[in-house]
Amino acid sequence: MRTVPAGRPPAPVPVLDVGGTHVTAALVDVGADRPAPSTVIRLPLGAHGGADAVLDTIAEAASALPTGHDPCWGVAMPGPFDYTTGIGRFTGVGKFESLNGVDVGRGLRERLAGRAQRLRFLNDADAFAVGEHRAGAAGGHDRVVCLTLGTGVGSSFLSLGRPVHSGPAVPPSGHVHHLRVHGGPLEDTVSRRGIRAHYERLSPTPDGRGTPDVHELAVRAEKGDAAAALTFRYAFDALGQALAPWIDRFEATAVVVGGSMARSWQLIHPAFAAGLASAGGPDVPVSPARQPEAAPLIGAAHWARDAT
Repeated sequence: MRTVPAGRPPAPVPVLDVGGTHVTAALVDVGADRPAPSTVIRLPLGAHGGADAVLDTIAEAASALPTGHDPCWGVAMPGPFDYTTGIGRFTGVGKFESLNGVDVGRGLRERLAGRAQRLRFLNDADAFAVGEHRAGAAGGHDRVVCLTLGTGVGSSFLSLGRPVHSGPAVPPSGHVHHLRVHGGPLEDTVSRRGIRAHYERLSPTPDGRGTPDVHELAVRAEKGDAAAALTFRYAFDALGQALAPWIDRFEATAVVVGGSMARSWQLIHPAFAAGLASAGGPDVPVSPARQPEAAPLIGAAHWARDAT
């Protein structure tokens, strides 16, 4: 751990949170567990662009941050990714295919022109979980399962604030998207595409009209659309059923849920709790994230700081 001269506050930690549609850069005050005021930069990011275009956009966000920060960066990235070497392993996932086999760490260091001595990568769901443990709903729990619900299902099994990726108490690689439910992969049911497909089966749209996206389906469910309400119930009941044995094995004392879909908490929570109960899962509190936007930034900052 780097020492700081007496009387001088530690330098803020620079972080990047890379998503399928955007990249966020920020300086994080790890003492206060929050992004420093006026330092959060968010840019749109094309996940289907060429490698240079993707790296240029990420570096553009990073370069917009004020100077005077810690030289070690924390970088939250979606998988599949080699987090130790910083090399992309994106194949067959429909995003960032151009970064497959690319040394992302080297590409960013070159573009940051001396502002980054080191980049420490971690899975974006792990970053969210670490951030929620430090400053959110996962705080105070030695063993907690954190989920991010967006395009798919991200997950992190956290023990004493550290992600667990192996062993009999967690799914393969510590990621629930490897699980199966209703005879198929979990993400065939619990994902943007799975939810839209189920609604289409219940309520086919006329020719020439697209199936509503998830946020619109949530609005419809709230307004009394029975097919939309059943779609949410089916998806998140399935998620509860799939997760129940793993929450039990991991001996988690809480489940924390974030991601864009978590905004529809009034639809997700009852169905998820019912699925847990029907599968004989443990009676643990299931809570929405307290820091849905900031948690990945806070988690990435602590990941970087703990390495120095």
